[in-house]
Amino acid sequence: MALTIDEIRHAPKVLLHDHLDGGLRPATVIDLAAEHDYGGLPTTDADDLAAWMLRGANRLDLALYLETFAHTVAVMQTPEALERVAAECAEDLAADGVVYAEVRFAPELHVDGGLTLDEVVEAVVRGFERGAAGRNIEIGALVTAMRTAARSLEIAELACRHRDRGVVGFDIAGAEAGNPPTRHLDAFHLIHRENFHVTIHAGEAYGPPSIWEAIQYCGTERLGHGVRIVDDIDTSGPKPKLGSLAQFVLDRRIPLELCPSSNVHTGVSASVADHPIGMLSDLRYRVTVNTDNRLMSDTFMSKELALCSEAFGWDWMDLRWVTINAMKSAFWPFNDRLRIIDEVIKPGYAALIAHDE
Repeated sequence: MALTIDEIRHAPKVLLHDHLDGGLRPATVIDLAAEHDYGGLPTTDADDLAAWMLRGANRLDLALYLETFAHTVAVMQTPEALERVAAECAEDLAADGVVYAEVRFAPELHVDGGLTLDEVVEAVVRGFERGAAGRNIEIGALVTAMRTAARSLEIAELACRHRDRGVVGFDIAGAEAGNPPTRHLDAFHLIHRENFHVTIHAGEAYGPPSIWEAIQYCGTERLGHGVRIVDDIDTSGPKPKLGSLAQFVLDRRIPLELCPSSNVHTGVSASVADHPIGMLSDLRYRVTVNTDNRLMSDTFMSKELALCSEAFGWDWMDLRWVTINAMKSAFWPFNDRLRIIDEVIKPGYAALIAHDE
């Protein structure tokens, strides 16, 4: 029998791919819009707004999916708004049993109200610290540059300035097709020179060439989504036959930040049951499960894991495996990763498995 959401809420979970501006509470969007005289919302009813966001995101196209963010970004232009959103993010993740999370945001999208890039980062980190205080969660920020803009080197420098003050790595995001990661080599080279961490959105809306550039030219440590690696796997025969890139990703244990529900909404997969995460986990890729945008996709970690349990028959041992995969792949210091695995994740799943026996 598939594990239920209520059962999975009790399991310790690790989240590596979650966008701050894609995870606001609907009521908070409405509150902040009123406070800042933003009149662009389609509705001021929280339930209706949540439904509208889901409909807006579920249009089977990444570029259309991204249009919904205009409203959340519009209300995240002051230190108070950013801190509130970040604090509520930490609270919501902790309430769902997430014990470690990396949440990403693009500072360049939050300067329309006059904030500096540094002030944006400082406000978000304050919010994470406030929301995590007294709760069983540790949280790090990923600073993201927009691949459609020309500020990636500046954003990489920003990430490095805050590396000891809550920021754990650098990312690029945005419309993937036509915007290859190699346009931002200066930024990635800076990150590598500074011995810092990088993950790149690659292999979501565009295939193996994007993944290949992200790995071989840009030196990414993880693949944001990476689901299109299946385009380099031949499944026409009795056993999957891996192309050279797919084999390299498998052999090098490059983590895949997979986001099943989001990929359904952007048209990558027809349903969660059809999502390549099942095959990729069977082939023992470094699979991790993530939410991407909790508001737009009407999801949370326990729901994503429950959907995978239902679709692929995952049990507690499978959930334990993807959770440890994620913690191994985190940008947290090595000893802290070991501590969370040994003192939180393993005992947590051992108790759940023993309870079921």
